[in-house]
Amino acid sequence: MKHLLGVSMAVILGNVAAAPVSAADGPPVAQPRPVVDEYFGSKVTDPYRYFENLSDPEVKAWVKGQAEYAHRVLSAIPGRDALLERIRELDEGAPYRLSVVRRWPNGDLHYLKRLSTENLDKLYFRDAKSGHERLLVDPELLHTADGKHFSLAFVRPSPDGRYVAYGLAAAGSEQTVLHVLDSTSGKNLPDTIDRMEEAYLEPCWLPDGQSFVYSRRRKLPADAAETESYQRTYACLHHLGADPEQDAKIFSMEVSPTTPMSAVDFPAVAVSPGSAFAIGQIKHGDTNELTLYAAAVESLTQKHVPWKMICDVADEVEGYAVHGGEIYLLTAKDSPRYKVVRTSLAEPGFSAAPTVIPMGTAVIKSIAIAKDATYCALLEGGAFKAARLPFAAGAKLETIELPAGAASGYPFATNPEIDGALVGTASWTRGGKIYSFDPAKRALTETDLRPPGKFDDVPGYEVAEVQVVSHDGARVPLSILYKSGIKLDGSHPTLVDGYGAYGMSMSAHFDPAHLAWLERGGVLAFAHVRGGGDFGKEWHLAGRKSTKPNTWKDFIACCEYLVKAGYTSPAKLAGEGGSAGGVLIGRSITERPDLFAAAIINVGLSDALRMETTANGVPNIQEFGTVKTREGFDGLFAMSAYAHVKDGEKYPAVLLTHGINDPRVEPWESAKMTARLQAATASGKPVLFRVDYDAGHGIGSTRKQRQEERADEWAFLLWQMGETYR
Repeated sequence: MKHLLGVSMAVILGNVAAAPVSAADGPPVAQPRPVVDEYFGSKVTDPYRYFENLSDPEVKAWVKGQAEYAHRVLSAIPGRDALLERIRELDEGAPYRLSVVRRWPNGDLHYLKRLSTENLDKLYFRDAKSGHERLLVDPELLHTADGKHFSLAFVRPSPDGRYVAYGLAAAGSEQTVLHVLDSTSGKNLPDTIDRMEEAYLEPCWLPDGQSFVYSRRRKLPADAAETESYQRTYACLHHLGADPEQDAKIFSMEVSPTTPMSAVDFPAVAVSPGSAFAIGQIKHGDTNELTLYAAAVESLTQKHVPWKMICDVADEVEGYAVHGGEIYLLTAKDSPRYKVVRTSLAEPGFSAAPTVIPMGTAVIKSIAIAKDATYCALLEGGAFKAARLPFAAGAKLETIELPAGAASGYPFATNPEIDGALVGTASWTRGGKIYSFDPAKRALTETDLRPPGKFDDVPGYEVAEVQVVSHDGARVPLSILYKSGIKLDGSHPTLVDGYGAYGMSMSAHFDPAHLAWLERGGVLAFAHVRGGGDFGKEWHLAGRKSTKPNTWKDFIACCEYLVKAGYTSPAKLAGEGGSAGGVLIGRSITERPDLFAAAIINVGLSDALRMETTANGVPNIQEFGTVKTREGFDGLFAMSAYAHVKDGEKYPAVLLTHGINDPRVEPWESAKMTARLQAATASGKPVLFRVDYDAGHGIGSTRKQRQEERADEWAFLLWQMGETYR
């Protein structure tokens, strides 16, 4: 590690002498009403069980009071407004942000685009010949009766491009309604479908361009338990103009006797361009392993679709791509860093499927099909590589050479009807670009799909990639971002982010707003802990269920490293985790409260023992476990931060954030954790509950919401580190 010279953030920012809101003006106090549960002879006390009824007027008033108090405190922090202004300036430095939805053989494009001054992505079509851009769907023109915003959840053009199926969800709720736009007239068709279940597979058009397949949640009776919400979902076939309530179920527990499913399985049907076969996909809750079936597209109108099994859970297939009459399967079977096998869709058979891409040193993270090849994203050493396997007999896997200075590159926006792919580049400290790859020339050509921003290439920032030895000797990757020349004297405000679930990886990416923290000498770090996917399936399984403690112990080890290496000190150190990462940060501060000055818990899983009682809890049993078994209880108790809060402990300052419309982690998890920490802590440091009544899990939030949330979080952290933003 280089010891670089420079000034610290403390010198530049100065100190904060007092809290911005007096102690007398405190948050509402919740009265504990203990409930004692017994699990396999172990008694667990839950002092705020009644918070789980967010409709209770007393609970609603407490949450509202907490939200108002947090707003008063956060808005009064010295330097908060200046920090927000800088975040906005950095975030809006590029003319626009664009995401490709569909590339057409003639060069036309459908894409989502958001100008720097706009709040939400909008759907556009661009004609390749004229270059003319046409706005198709603008969610900023739409609002609920009480003024809440809508956002686009998905966009699916029909095979000829005339129609576009798109989903709208209100206020970050992810409760999506499908609409169909006629691109020629610019008007919506009468077809609307609510209770959409697009989280695992978006609607797919059939080749006729007049019908599509989609997945839907069943309509529940008013007295149904919350845990029924995501059970017995089903896949349907819809013909334009038909009544959606009369749509035929084509893949479900009820109508597919040859395809066994459980109530918590998520069935969906996929149809790929250029293939005569449909894929019946079963996702078993939130596990990664898929069960797949094949059937002729023309058979989808039959009363009983003749599905043939392609693979089952034991085959460990986690991704697939269809090429005509064949399917390429991404599997961890006997290959923890994954391999790709191929089988026929007419007569599928996993056991006899030949390997076309063997396991290597890199983790194969995804595969996709273009006209010329199968394209892969390979992860190694924290960076992505783009690779391709041509369809020609005897072809070998080829790595696509990235432009000079590009640390990471990944293929996307492939189309079975078009040669090549788009390749995006990324790094921690510089803005990436989007290139078009021409397989005939083996060349990348820069496109205009990601315009350069004013802050994309600001010099003077570095990243250190290190491996930290964890509690059991495992080596955990840690990415450290900092300003060139900082002195490693322990003085720098440092924020460490982590996740560690579902085999997901936090790969290199550039966020210009990070400069607001880095440019004044702060340090940002990303801990690639177990439970994630940086080293393949084994890394995931080493931080799941009973092995979950590795997740937060890895995080603690990374934070200790940053202190020992001189980047920071406990008085200047903060940790952050969101969603499933709430386990990581919640257990880090309850196990090592002395290590942190402050912490951020975003929409966090804090009360793991009670997660199973929620709508999204049952689908997550495979990732976290169940209290119905002794082993499952032991694992869930170990990972429940709420259950490990101790009276009289000196906890760091904590800011918990949640959108009230969150369908993934119930807001009462954050409410209970807030109340418990406020009652228990003896440090005198604040515990705040920031509530957004126009948001959910963060999905579908507006640009303005994200900017303001980050400003509140970072101002809170600096304040608790004894600093302010100037």
